[in-house]
Amino acid sequence: MIRIGIILGSTRSNRNGPQIAQWVLDTASQRGDAEFELIDLRDHPLPHLDEATPPLFGPSVNEHTRAWAQRIAPFDGFVMVTPEYNGGAPGVLKNAIDHLCAEWTDKAVGFVSYGVHGGARAVVQLRTVCGTLGMADVGYQVAISLLTDFENHTTFTPRDHHAAALSKTLDQLLAWSAALAPLRTATETTLVDS
Repeated sequence: MIRIGIILGSTRSNRNGPQIAQWVLDTASQRGDAEFELIDLRDHPLPHLDEATPPLFGPSVNEHTRAWAQRIAPFDGFVMVTPEYNGGAPGVLKNAIDHLCAEWTDKAVGFVSYGVHGGARAVVQLRTVCGTLGMADVGYQVAISLLTDFENHTTFTPRDHHAAALSKTLDQLLAWSAALAPLRTATETTLVDS
């Protein structure tokens, strides 16, 4: 069965992301056509990129990076739940992405973003980063406004259009994850034979 990691891309105190990520997980888990698992970056503290060589050139010598790679490698695709900070993606999410290479390649990615303007500018940046790593980013996304989609700016209240957007995002994500499976298999075979 296809495995999808839902990455919570904020580690701030008083963050809104856990509510959104839990909604994504709960909604996605009702589908029955894939396995979904939440990955909270708070559970995987990574120093600012401290690798001596780029991840493109092989496994890290650092235990924290190897543990992060082992966490990400088994998944076929990802949903990145990201806030928008100052017009871009949060540094902690970009840093987590930058620690790896092969673990992202030939996998699909979808986005659920939030912010004053729905987090759209963060997703624009992440699409470029993920594309550079050989990920297939799906066209649909969920954009959540901090101004209109939270009661008292604290409690997430998903609306019908959010559920519809998430359903389309997940449909595309699972289709692309399945379509990319032969490429991932070929890469794994090459790595084992090397």
